[in-house]
Amino acid sequence: MVSVQANEPVAAINDNNVTPTVPASTEITQTEADTVSVEGLLVTLTKVKLSKALPVLKQLEKVGGAQILPMFESMLAGDLYFVKSSKEVVAVTKVNGEITAQAILTQQSLGQLDSSLVKKIRVNNKLRGYLRQAIARLQISNSDPAIRLDAVKALLKNLSDETVATLTSVRPNEGDEDVLSMIDLALALNQSNSAIAHERLAAVKVLADSLENEARNKLTKLADNDSDAKVKAAASKALKSINQRIEFYGFIDQLFFGLSLGSVLLLAAIGLAITFGVMGVINMAHGEMIMLGAYTTYVVQLMMPNAIEYSLWVAIPMAFLVSGLVGVLIERGVIRHLHGRPLETLLATFGISLILQQLVRTVFSPLNRQVASPEWISGSLEINPILSLTLNRLYILAFALLVFGLLLIVLRKTSLGLNVRAVSQNRDMAKAMGIKTDWVDAMTFGLGSGIAGIAGVALSQLTNVGPNLGQAYIIDSFMVVVFGGVGNLWGTLVAAFSLGIANKFLEPVTGAVLASIIVLVFIILFIQKRPKGLFPQKGRAAE
Repeated sequence: MVSVQANEPVAAINDNNVTPTVPASTEITQTEADTVSVEGLLVTLTKVKLSKALPVLKQLEKVGGAQILPMFESMLAGDLYFVKSSKEVVAVTKVNGEITAQAILTQQSLGQLDSSLVKKIRVNNKLRGYLRQAIARLQISNSDPAIRLDAVKALLKNLSDETVATLTSVRPNEGDEDVLSMIDLALALNQSNSAIAHERLAAVKVLADSLENEARNKLTKLADNDSDAKVKAAASKALKSINQRIEFYGFIDQLFFGLSLGSVLLLAAIGLAITFGVMGVINMAHGEMIMLGAYTTYVVQLMMPNAIEYSLWVAIPMAFLVSGLVGVLIERGVIRHLHGRPLETLLATFGISLILQQLVRTVFSPLNRQVASPEWISGSLEINPILSLTLNRLYILAFALLVFGLLLIVLRKTSLGLNVRAVSQNRDMAKAMGIKTDWVDAMTFGLGSGIAGIAGVALSQLTNVGPNLGQAYIIDSFMVVVFGGVGNLWGTLVAAFSLGIANKFLEPVTGAVLASIIVLVFIILFIQKRPKGLFPQKGRAAE
């Protein structure tokens, strides 16, 4: 039985004629409900008072089914209006003060309308609550399992008799395991309110397998207030098991963020490991190479406003070239004249870093710039209600390992890599063998700077791009290289992830600043015991 309570009759307007009105206060059977058209109910919705709108919405849900879903969504968003003259219900979009209307049932555009010709269908919190539930119920029959899953999750917060009946009816035909498990959870939540103890006990067994907030809240209530001792004991045991799982997934979450920070440190430090480790150059402008890579990503997106999805694939090689060429210019113009004078090299590169920062401020202004993330790198991978992995950090982790692997191949399998190793081990002997050491120095410095530029591309997806972007990572990069072992790429890999994980596990306990201080103190003490780092070079290279 469906009751429609309104002050006015429900006029059912069809395409060909006007059906008889249905008194608003009568009880309508299913057969009679089928004779009430959606169009007539929509007309009634434009006439009834706000306090009397809920019964009309319930009737719309029953008669219209999935057809009425766009109308409910528009009403929930506050975009549902009706044309005053014809009482036609429309969805309104406002752009720059201009109103564009769309027929709510046919989805046909009605073009631009004057605001004086339409009137908004009002909605209050009570109606919003109903609309959210109704939208979820209507979406349960959607062909997309993800939409059905979200719909059932939305219903968990307020399980009514209608909702339980809907879930019970769709359960036998549900083929997706995740959706089926969520339906079982919803039914168990409802069953946990039963007056029969063994039914509540059966519900607890289902709730014990879920990490949803609603399941934990219900178990907490049962453990504290249930009248049956067996139910209370089962609920307490289930809560203990759930809390242990939450702690485990919390550990995994912290580990993931530690690996994510480690991947950023690896990208930032791996270029420095080449220039500092192989050439012995203390390059204080390394952070600015990262900054140039980030700004290159920003410029590429400005040039490709309609192709953001592909901008990163263009930005990666462009950032490598821009930062690499700037690195070669720095080496040819300054560094090669200061070989064997590390303190003068440090001061010179520090001056270059200030020049590059000021150049960027002049060209792009001192304000931070935001780089848009492509859709394929946005969002998160939800493992369960407790653990979700952000896709941008996941991609950057994989990207850092890929860059590390490619760099190893370059240094071990190419002539450039052979020459770099020869020069790093014995520059005079390499020169006597005909290796152009000046060319090797320029290419090595360019390679390290280019990789720093790639790190800038990755960082642009995690933070805003600004003139001081590189300064935040230069000290950490030196710590990673020194801790891992100067000139050892594997040491850089281990050190980057070790420091990243240590930081993320210390931060919740000590705070971000104190965590960084503790890590720095640890490295200082470690270097006192092992001055050459975790993986010291051996043979001639160590000399």
